[in-house]
Amino acid sequence: MSGFLDNCQCSRCDCIELGERRNAVAAVASGILFFTGWWLVIDAATMYQNQADFNHAYHTCGVIATLAFFMINSVSNGQIRGESYTTGCMGQTGARIWLFLGFLLGFGALIAASWILFGFYVVPPNPPPQWPGIAVFLQNALIFFSALVFKFGRTEDLWG
Repeated sequence: MSGFLDNCQCSRCDCIELGERRNAVAAVASGILFFTGWWLVIDAATMYQNQADFNHAYHTCGVIATLAFFMINSVSNGQIRGESYTTGCMGQTGARIWLFLGFLLGFGALIAASWILFGFYVVPPNPPPQWPGIAVFLQNALIFFSALVFKFGRTEDLWG
C-alpha cells in the first residue's frame, strides 16, 4: 500500500510551461494579490468610518503582514541553502532565522486577523456589520499568499 501511486502517470500540460516568463508572471500575480488585499481593507475603512463598526487599530495586522512579506522575500533561496551567502551576520543561519521570523510574522498576522473576524464580527450577540472583519481577514490572507507566490513562484536561474 505504501507505493500504490508510484505508477500513476499524469499528462503534462504544455499551457502552464512559462519558460522565461515565469518570474514576470509570478511577480504580477503576487502584485495583484497584494494590491487586492490592501484595496479590500481600504474599502472597508472608507465605508465604515465609525470606530464602533471598524476599529482602525485592526490595520496593524495588515502592516505586520506587509512587513512579513518583505522579510520573507528579502532572502534568496541560494542564501537559505548556503550557496551564495557565506559572510555577514551569521551567514546561512542568519538568513534562515530571518526567513523563519518572516513566516512567524505572516502566520501571526493571519491568526490575529482570524481572531478579529470571529471575536468581534461573528460571535458577539449584536455584531456590527461583518464586512470590515471579512476585509481584514482577506487582506491578511491575500498578502500571505502573495508572499508565497513571490517567494516560491520565481526561479533564481532566470536572474542572470
